[in-house]
Amino acid sequence: RALFAEYAAELTDPEQRRLYEEEVAALERERGMEVRFVHPTPGFVLRTSQAGSRRCYINVCSNALMGEPRARAERGGQRWELPYSLAPGREELRPAGRRRLLYDVVFHPAALRLAAHSARFRRLLCDTALEAVESHCGVGLDRNNATVLRGVSYKGVPQAPVIRSPLPGGAPKPPDDGDSPLPPF
Repeated sequence: RALFAEYAAELTDPEQRRLYEEEVAALERERGMEVRFVHPTPGFVLRTSQAGSRRCYINVCSNALMGEPRARAERGGQRWELPYSLAPGREELRPAGRRRLLYDVVFHPAALRLAAHSARFRRLLCDTALEAVESHCGVGLDRNNATVLRGVSYKGVPQAPVIRSPLPGGAPKPPDDGDSPLPPF
């Protein structure tokens, strides 16, 4: 029990998390990839159901790494471009022992500010989040009963998904030391 408590304390320590992220970034740089961790800032929560029976929650969050929302004028209104990041869905246990499905959809902070001031933009943001989960995770959500939970900004334990992009020069050349016992990468 003491070892498990020590392990749990290490996982929640911000210094250990920073060290872990630095190590992952260094390993990915060796492989020719740039890694950025997207730490979601809570916004609001959509409650809906999946396949008509399982309750699920969509955390609509923000992070400055996402692109800003842009509007383009068209006949009859505007067309919005809303870049987002979607983390894979996860299942968590509720305190009562029942399972719940969680999805994180991360937008730019400006999108959440616009949603706070405009009910129509908030509906657009909710529709975009629902569509993102349905299309990328291959699930059917109940859009008719999707509601924004009042007073709740995030459900579950926040997890930081990763954005990977190739480095401009590719993977750096490994040092040529013929004494290495490991096979080439």
